[in-house]
Amino acid sequence: MKFTHTDIKGLIVVEPAVFEDSRGYFFEAYNQAHFENNGITTRFVQDNQSKSSYGVIRGLHYQQNPSAQAKLVRVLEGRILDVAVDIRKGSPTYGQHFDIELSSDNKRQLYIPEGFAHGFSVLSETAVVLYKCNAFYNKASEGGIRFDDAVLGIDWQVNAADAIVSEKDLVLPSFHEALNNFEF
Repeated sequence: MKFTHTDIKGLIVVEPAVFEDSRGYFFEAYNQAHFENNGITTRFVQDNQSKSSYGVIRGLHYQQNPSAQAKLVRVLEGRILDVAVDIRKGSPTYGQHFDIELSSDNKRQLYIPEGFAHGFSVLSETAVVLYKCNAFYNKASEGGIRFDDAVLGIDWQVNAADAIVSEKDLVLPSFHEALNNFEF
């Protein structure tokens, strides 16, 4: 496995060693020892999976402390643009975002620690996304930021006319209005 630290402290791209032959392929998607040797000591307790069609934008979501979630995101089918926004007050990269294409072909994963808002857009006809979480879902701790916030300026790589956003996500607050209790 290859672990690449991004320019935003805490965000790590994980690329598995893939072994292919005439039968197909094999790879380890998660190995606790490899992750710990690369500074990720997160204990995962819940897996979430979604299937979405082209143009769907999910996010930007997070859970506040004490129910904050770290996530390990990967794509089982299709491709997405995965986005993480640093919402840790006092961070030198506060308000900045990182995006990466994750796909079933490239098999990359993105590790997102607590203190980030997360979302993705679907770039293929459909996409199946799986993400591991280190804390259980807690509705009372939900937080979010509107996907098209002008301050963040995220290019979701989906035409505006094709974007499919839930009613819940359309009423999320702006970056500056969103409440969170994360400190760097």
